[in-house]
Amino acid sequence: MAELQEKYESLIRILKGLESVAVAFSGGVDSTFLLKAASDALGERAAAVTVRSVSFPQREEREAREFCEEHGIRQIFTEVDQMAVPGFAQNPPDRCYICKSALFRKIRETAAENGLQCVVEGSNTDDAGDYRPGMRALAEQKILSPLREALLSKTEIRLLSRQMGLPTWDKPSFACLATRFVYGEAISPEKLRMVEMAEQCLMDLGFHQFRCRVHGDLARIELPEEALPEAVEAGTRKKITHTLRSLGFAYVALDLDGYRQGSMNETLGENR
Repeated sequence: MAELQEKYESLIRILKGLESVAVAFSGGVDSTFLLKAASDALGERAAAVTVRSVSFPQREEREAREFCEEHGIRQIFTEVDQMAVPGFAQNPPDRCYICKSALFRKIRETAAENGLQCVVEGSNTDDAGDYRPGMRALAEQKILSPLREALLSKTEIRLLSRQMGLPTWDKPSFACLATRFVYGEAISPEKLRMVEMAEQCLMDLGFHQFRCRVHGDLARIELPEEALPEAVEAGTRKKITHTLRSLGFAYVALDLDGYRQGSMNETLGENR
């Protein structure tokens, strides 16, 4: 615990070394922790910037707004039309780079308009793995990552969040809805809405961690291995299939390998 506290104190020192910051805030585990730390370190010189887009679930936007209101943190909303970003809708393997380039360009502009000197975001040391082309966009646009600089991992962020009484300490990880589509599958507002409603169904049924992956007109449901037996119980199974078919999916499949982060990258092989 002493080492963990040292890392937190290092994070606060890093943040205090900045004149003012705009925190790219989605309401997730990492950005919530970073925003609270920035607010504690800098007071009114820290603000949240939340981007409204078709791939950002309304539920997440509502939770982000409620957090800022509860903690008295200034929150600035801005919008990005992702469907107008060249290449985004075609969903190539570097879609995340294309998207994050547009999003962080807008956040930087919004920060400058509001007199905020730096833009910080919540990636941590665990984000160095897997296939993450979006990290290149952060480097190109000189976006700062204080959690990585303080050598904080996801587990450590959750532990510190719990100590600080943050409601997100045990919140599941939810990447943007665009990550649910197999590469090459065209993305549209209608399909994103289908995914959002499908995952809301899973949440309403009491599942904690999940993904609805899209392969054409097939929805592939990922759940933690321990939740698979519950999902195939007659009542639950029928509710899932009925809801997802009513949303427009022709087929509903349960992935027997269970939930795993970044599963859409498994087909990329060495072409990363």
